[in-house]
Amino acid sequence: MAGKTRVVGACVTVVVALVAITAGCGGTRSGGEKAAASEGLTGAASGAASARARVVKFAECMRRNGVSAFPDPDAAGALTIDAVANGSSVDTSSASFKHALGACKGLEPSGFTGHQRTPQEQKAALEFAQCVRDNGVRDFPDPSVSQPLVDTNRIPSAATPGGI
Repeated sequence: MAGKTRVVGACVTVVVALVAITAGCGGTRSGGEKAAASEGLTGAASGAASARARVVKFAECMRRNGVSAFPDPDAAGALTIDAVANGSSVDTSSASFKHALGACKGLEPSGFTGHQRTPQEQKAALEFAQCVRDNGVRDFPDPSVSQPLVDTNRIPSAATPGGI
C-alpha cells in the first residue's frame, strides 16, 4: 500500500509542478477587456459577450476556409474540439485545418493553439504521461512539445464505453 501511495503522491507532485510551471503562460488580456472588467457587472457581461462574438467570428472564418464541421463556441465563448467530449469530427492535423488556421490567424482566440512547452515543462509532461500509464491508462500517449498535455482524441480507450 505504501508503494501505491508513493506513486499517487508522485503523480500529484507532477501535476502540481505542471500547474505551477504553466500558471504564468496564460495570455494577457487586452486593455478593452480590462476596462470592461472594471466597469462592474454590466461591463463584465458586455465584455464576455464581445469576447464570445470574436470567437464566433473565428469559428465562421474556419468554416469559410474549409473546416465545415468547426463548432461555434459555447455560451461562455469556449471552443471544444474533442471527439469524445462533444462528438467533434474536426481533424486538427489535416491540411485543411492547418490552412484555415493560417487564414484565420488574426481572429484566433488567445490560447487556442496553446504554446510550445519549455524543456522543463516537457520533462514534467512526459513524467505525468508515464505516471498515468503506470496507473492504468496503458494507451496514454506522450505529448509532443506543441500538443496539449491531455488530448482525448489520441487515447484510443477514451472512445470506448467505460474507457479510460
